[in-house]
Amino acid sequence: MDSIKTNFAAMTALQSLQATNKELLKSQQRISTGYRVSTAEDNAAYWSISTTMRSDKKALSTVTDALGLGSATVDVTYTALNSAIDLTSEIKAKLVAAREPGLDRGHIHDELAELQGQLKSIANSALFSGQNWLAVDSSAAGYNATKSVVSSFSRASDGTIDIGTITFDVDDAKLFDASASADGILDALRDSTGARATGGTFSVASIDISGLSDSPADLATLEEYIKGVSGAIDDMTAAGSSLGSIKQRIGLQQTFVKALMDAIDRGIATLVDADMNEESTRLQALQVQQQLGIQALSITNSSTQNILSLFRNG
Repeated sequence: MDSIKTNFAAMTALQSLQATNKELLKSQQRISTGYRVSTAEDNAAYWSISTTMRSDKKALSTVTDALGLGSATVDVTYTALNSAIDLTSEIKAKLVAAREPGLDRGHIHDELAELQGQLKSIANSALFSGQNWLAVDSSAAGYNATKSVVSSFSRASDGTIDIGTITFDVDDAKLFDASASADGILDALRDSTGARATGGTFSVASIDISGLSDSPADLATLEEYIKGVSGAIDDMTAAGSSLGSIKQRIGLQQTFVKALMDAIDRGIATLVDADMNEESTRLQALQVQQQLGIQALSITNSSTQNILSLFRNG
């Protein structure tokens, strides 16, 4: 039935054209943004998952920064500690030389004093981002011997968040401690066996051979000094091994976190990224449908003109 009140064909054609325009707009939006799911309206579940994963990736990016900072701190500490081992070995060599009768121990003492001063300088210079693990003051307010490096961020299925850390005990590596009730490897008192002891009589940082002679007692004292320096080298070597292990672990964790971030990117892309090949093909098809819809609407709108022509013929 043809009616001048209601054009059923035109209404159908208009609805079809509006649906095509809606799909065309959606396809154009996907092409322009690159996302198949850009808002919760597109797919609430995928949007929620991708938003959470993006948030976790930002947290992992911060973990990467923390690992880099921790790695640099460990590297500075290890470099300074290694230099301290070399200097302490030089002190040991000087003491062995001083053990020989007839040598000018005053001259050797002057050299030892310079080496001891350099050890202190190295420890004080092992500073990165405000942290020094070799020269500390354990009596200072807020001092914490356990240093932590943020190493991981994970989210359990129930939403619980866990932040992992890599820890290091500074007390195992410190060379000097300004506290009156504590000490480091080089300023710790040592006994006749070279071991650290509360009742010790000397420290590596305070060895003084200027007044020693060739008497049996003084030669025995020199031997005690040599044992003490050897003990300090052993302690620093153990600390260096621990630092090396931590640095290796940080490096492995950096590699893992980078791989994990890449995996998250791939997961997000699978959920929300648009297939540009598919969307471009779909866009061309919709543009053709739009043109056909416009033509169909134009044809249906002209039907009323046909009715008018009937009255003119009459």
